[in-house]
Amino acid sequence: MKFSLLHPRVQLVTIMERIYGYGMTTTSGGNLSILDENGDMWITPAGVDKGTLKPQDIICVKPDGTMVGPHKPSSEYPFHRAIYQKRPDFRAIVHAHPPALIAFSIARQIPNTRIIPQAHTVCGQVGYAPYRLPGSLELGAVIADTFAQGFDVVLLENHGVVAGGESLLGAFQRFETLDFCARTLIQAHSVGEVHSLTDDEIALTRKHGEKLPTFKPTFHTSRERELRQHIIDLVHRAYDQRLMTSTAGTVSARVDENSFLITPYGLDRLYLDLDDIVLIRDGQRERRKQPSRATRLHMAIYQAHPEIGAIISAQSPNAVAYCVTRRKLDTRTIPESYIVLRDIPLLPYGVQFGDGKKIIKQLGKDKPVLLLENDAILTTGATLMQAFDRLEVAEFSAQAVIATTHIGELVPIGAEEVKELEAKFLS
Repeated sequence: MKFSLLHPRVQLVTIMERIYGYGMTTTSGGNLSILDENGDMWITPAGVDKGTLKPQDIICVKPDGTMVGPHKPSSEYPFHRAIYQKRPDFRAIVHAHPPALIAFSIARQIPNTRIIPQAHTVCGQVGYAPYRLPGSLELGAVIADTFAQGFDVVLLENHGVVAGGESLLGAFQRFETLDFCARTLIQAHSVGEVHSLTDDEIALTRKHGEKLPTFKPTFHTSRERELRQHIIDLVHRAYDQRLMTSTAGTVSARVDENSFLITPYGLDRLYLDLDDIVLIRDGQRERRKQPSRATRLHMAIYQAHPEIGAIISAQSPNAVAYCVTRRKLDTRTIPESYIVLRDIPLLPYGVQFGDGKKIIKQLGKDKPVLLLENDAILTTGATLMQAFDRLEVAEFSAQAVIATTHIGELVPIGAEEVKELEAKFLS
């Protein structure tokens, strides 16, 4: 999907549907805008239900201030205008009130984006704007002045968050990623101390992902076609269940002993299509496509473990809460959790950027799932569905264990019961 080719009205409605659909704003809250190449600002209206917004509801504000459309523009129009004046590189702005970010806003704390490298790469350092009356010129001035300092995302004191970008999709991805950080951090504080990445540790990701040589496929087998569709379906499902964000999450599936399919680098997970999936064959990538930066790691895993048919890495907030606190996730909670996941090793940050040998050594029939410090949960399976099920069960298990901290002490399944489970289900 070429999102940038959609009319600004359609872009704004599409992104508002995502924000509202994922519970990151209310019927009356939030506003978006796009500044097009001729200076027209397209902005969401005031007083229109965000859950039923239509392209014809969008307002166009001309450079001379003339307003075209059936409604008044958002009451926050003044700060959109002020931001564009101070940041001429911006072409879109997203503002909303997701509960997790509101929690940070009213606690007057800035979410830490250094918990995983992808989050810091997308958001950078987050700015902070002091409280001013909503809709006022004063609010517009303090927000614009904060953006002028070089921030691309700004938390508003007792209000919400604003993200800007060169495109609406880019601004949304910053907004969504910061919300992920906030949700993860809230869960992590129930688990233990949060560990932040240093500049050098984050820089490891930029050295990672060396490009493979290319080839042009001359045919596509029926199995490959089927797997492409299955990958797309599961990526969309993972996104809908908030197991992935628009910018993070990798899925791959073995086609045969010499090839596998993997999701691309840098494309919005919700809009992935069949042709976006990248075929890797004999160590080469499909021509004119850029696969995930984790491609070499997945390749090494498939070569070392012929029993593995699919690999998923994702940043689901509850599981990642254990990654960023570097705590072990206890899977001996209910029978399903232990049967599906077994014990989950926690590996030190950086092992995913090397030759993958430490990860390969840990994986096996009795260890199909790993946690990677300050990065992701990695699940494997004989099939895509088995790897996906393990991702779901791990996230549900992490959520349940975290919830337990608010009501009492976790009492795990006993050693004898574990032996019974292993004898019946895992032998």
